[in-house]
Amino acid sequence: MRSAAKGLTAILSIIIVGAALSLPRAYAGDDGNSKNVTEDEIVRALAPPAKKPLTRGLSIGPQTESAPNAAETKLIQSVRGRSTRSLSSTEREEIASVVKDKPNIDLEITFDYNSANISAKSMPSVQALGRALTSPDLKGSTFVVAGHTDAAGGEAYNQDLSERRADSIKRYLVEKYSISATDLVTVGYGKSKLKNPSQPLAEVNRRVQVVNMENKTTASK
Repeated sequence: MRSAAKGLTAILSIIIVGAALSLPRAYAGDDGNSKNVTEDEIVRALAPPAKKPLTRGLSIGPQTESAPNAAETKLIQSVRGRSTRSLSSTEREEIASVVKDKPNIDLEITFDYNSANISAKSMPSVQALGRALTSPDLKGSTFVVAGHTDAAGGEAYNQDLSERRADSIKRYLVEKYSISATDLVTVGYGKSKLKNPSQPLAEVNRRVQVVNMENKTTASK
């Protein structure tokens, strides 16, 4: 009886292991390729929401959004063309406040170790970004390119690294896709704005966020 039980246990173990190996990987994104986004995905994420038409018969009241838009325009105009390192901590926070409700997308762009060089596996995402920003739907807007790191390392080190990486993305877009440098506002946040604070060292925190300011009047034509 005991040997028969052992034999049955061995058979069940083989069945369980075989079933586990046949299941699809739930974390297939870890292969590095599926994290790359397409041009269409970026365009959809950054496209301004369609404005609702005015209802006939309703009177048009004061334009309550004019003041915030004027303030946003003034801020963006003041930082356009500025170097990333020249932005003060106050200006960085003002930009963060302005962009929080704008169309945006987080791109998991990796870089060479301790470097601002874009990794080969992330190049397709950066190229898709370049094509998207020069598409008819998005061309002419001003975009904020914000670099973020995880929580490893000191604040000064991460701040510098995030700025250099944001600059690296901007430089590539300007050189390869002829996007006007003044239409790309770069800012670095280091580890101050973790996407997943509960896991400060998670890869999701190492990202580049692109935001459409939706204001073509601030962009060069």
